[in-house]
Amino acid sequence: MDENVFKGKWNQFKGEAKKQWGKLTDDDLDIIAGEKDKLVGKLQERYGHTKDAAEREYEDWARARK
Repeated sequence: MDENVFKGKWNQFKGEAKKQWGKLTDDDLDIIAGEKDKLVGKLQERYGHTKDAAEREYEDWARARK
């Protein structure tokens, strides 16, 4: 998903992100603010994923929302 589209729709996606990744807090979601790199970083931090694994997980999730 294009980063501009992702950022623009972030408020709609926040609830879906929280369902997908329950370890993300409301504060995490506010910090992410629709920025893919921040989401990938938080996935690494909360779930212990490698950067590649976190990016793949994001891409799979984003692809389902197109």
